[in-house]
Amino acid sequence: MEISFFVNIIAAGLFTGTPLLIATIGELITERAGVLNLGVEGMMLAGALTGFVVAYTTGDPWLGAGAALLAGGVLSLLHGLVAISLRGDQVVSGLALTFVGRGITAVLGAPYVPIRDVPRLPTVTIPFLQSVPVLGPIFGRQNIVFYLGILLIPLTWFVIHRTRWGLHLRAIGEYPAAADAVGINVALLRYVYVFVGGALAGLAGAALSLAVTPLWIEDMTAGQGWIAVGLVIFARWDPLRAAVGSYIFGALFRMPLDLQAVPWLPFAGNPILGVWLRMVPYAFPVIVLAFTSRAVVRRRLGAPAALGLPYVRGERGA
Repeated sequence: MEISFFVNIIAAGLFTGTPLLIATIGELITERAGVLNLGVEGMMLAGALTGFVVAYTTGDPWLGAGAALLAGGVLSLLHGLVAISLRGDQVVSGLALTFVGRGITAVLGAPYVPIRDVPRLPTVTIPFLQSVPVLGPIFGRQNIVFYLGILLIPLTWFVIHRTRWGLHLRAIGEYPAAADAVGINVALLRYVYVFVGGALAGLAGAALSLAVTPLWIEDMTAGQGWIAVGLVIFARWDPLRAAVGSYIFGALFRMPLDLQAVPWLPFAGNPILGVWLRMVPYAFPVIVLAFTSRAVVRRRLGAPAALGLPYVRGERGA
């Protein structure tokens, strides 16, 4: 088998994994602030539809991406209202957000399903990389969302670990009472980071509908929001590990399609085995969430101490 085959799989896997990476980093930021948001799937769908509709209507995919950011962020504020202000159950609220996102996009997006000529986000060529063997086909020519995802990895790590914003983010997620005692507005900052996480989930949805698969279909995220939630735990709330996991799963999403074309493999052309291969990525979040459902396990993995706990001023341990 030619090496170009493996290079193409890697390049396609990295590109396919970029929306998953963006959504995972968004959820990671939200959870670092102490808020568990299981509505990533709904926010991604909202971003995918909003970005598609705005790009199709205006002819500008960048306006579509900006609208998707806003749509995901605004939708996340519904969860913030329940989780932060009303101090409701964050698991139930996040699940409700997913159902709301799926329902609204299914109804509002129905007229746009037949459309296939939506403007795409541009592809970027890096001339000095194109001629480099192996690296050229992978990094020399990709859609711009791929490079945005690459930049997001070190940027997020730097902000979390090397800036005052990151210090405040970690403080309100680990020990909000101490943060409050030194004058940090815990509720306000949690709202901000819930919005940031939702905006990134919306952008991830737009990356799907305006770059990876430039179209709109109902439930087009196909469970990637749930995988993003699982990847945050897998990454132990670290953006560098989140990148590795996202790209691996991006390759797993693409691999069944690519391997079907290899004639000497036993499952080439076998639709049943192809379905089994496509099931592999979806088993991951089920396994991860099952093994990390207990708070003590999450704490050993490095979860923020106040994750999922509403902050009430004056309560001990809050």
